[in-house]
Amino acid sequence: MTGTGEWVKLRRRDVWIPLAMLLVMLGSSTVWTAPPPNELQAIPKTNVEDKDDIHKPDGKIWVLDFSFYAPRLITVDIPGRGRKLCWYLRYRVINKTNEPHTFYPEFDLVTLDKPGVFHDQILTKAQEAIRQVEDPTGYLDIQNSVTIASKPIPPSKADAAPKAVNGVAIWDDVDPDANRFSIFVGGLSNGWSLAEIPPDNKQIVKHKTLQLNFKRLGDRYYQHSGEIHYVPPAEWGYRATNVTISADKPPAITPKKNGSGEANAPMPLDKIPPQK
Repeated sequence: MTGTGEWVKLRRRDVWIPLAMLLVMLGSSTVWTAPPPNELQAIPKTNVEDKDDIHKPDGKIWVLDFSFYAPRLITVDIPGRGRKLCWYLRYRVINKTNEPHTFYPEFDLVTLDKPGVFHDQILTKAQEAIRQVEDPTGYLDIQNSVTIASKPIPPSKADAAPKAVNGVAIWDDVDPDANRFSIFVGGLSNGWSLAEIPPDNKQIVKHKTLQLNFKRLGDRYYQHSGEIHYVPPAEWGYRATNVTISADKPPAITPKKNGSGEANAPMPLDKIPPQK
């Protein structure tokens, strides 16, 4: 007669042996990796302005996969600026297309209830402080918005672990009274369209852009990372850039700035084809 302990062992065996066989069978064709805790996903979506299906393997428009964490706050001594409360967005980019693509990021934090636009900054001291909190071992190799564009992001195969590239966007001097804001992420796609600006009808380039919406609880006297919450869903649209096209003037490109205001590297337009 089987005792209670032996019966439990038998039941565990009955469950785990079939489960182990199933995992072996799946493992031969599929690699499943769970996303890190608290990570949020921005799944690429088709927009009415897309000139092609973004989900086609041989499509003309590609979109990189983007995952992120809700913005967090950190106080840092910035050379020449003093002690600053910096906002930052930690993210991962994965290329699920068939070819390598370079990510030239543009991160704009736009406050809605207290209108203002804040551009991503290259702040070395803040980045190091963030690394000590988010990646003390250096395993993630978190990049800023200039270094992440130094080489293309390799494609990730469907049957292999994703080749994620980690990055961080940083802002300072964000209005402490703002409680509703959006973060616009450019550079994740080569999708573009044109819009005319009156009265001279110059054409302005619009890029496929990701919009992430957030709300912050509390007030200016209590600013804490835990008070910032993501408001889904992620939105994909076409947002105007600073690039204009006219008959007598080539597309204008604004250089990326570092924390001291010096140009670090150009932010190139992603291969805009000739206009027909």
